[in-house]
Amino acid sequence: MLGNISGFMERKMAYRTPRVSDGVLCDERLPGSSIPLDSAAWFAWLEAPTNGCFSYALFNRTQGYIDAFVTVRKETRQRGKTYWIAYHRQGQRLAKVYLGPTTAVTAARLAAAAARLHPRDGPVARPSLLTPGAN
Repeated sequence: MLGNISGFMERKMAYRTPRVSDGVLCDERLPGSSIPLDSAAWFAWLEAPTNGCFSYALFNRTQGYIDAFVTVRKETRQRGKTYWIAYHRQGQRLAKVYLGPTTAVTAARLAAAAARLHPRDGPVARPSLLTPGAN
């Protein structure tokens, strides 16, 4: 029985997914704890093999709180290169936006992807669905 208890005690503690909020990355595994976006430290953090995802907080300024998160993941493609992709779930639908390689993951690119994935004025209409006979 003691073998089971000691095995349980040796497990590593789970960590929180790093989060980007107000232009700063907060990662509890970092000694400094925060990195400003678009800095050299930001791109070094993205490039590190131990960092594969983070969440991007969507702050609703009119309501005064965070109303959603976008998950951003590093994925390896068939030819071996890594790219970043942003994901957001609304109900049953999972949408994704390609961000590009590490050098393309900037604050402006993240904000544009977040606006596309979680529009404030409802879902983005598809032109082919609005135009009669466009199918």
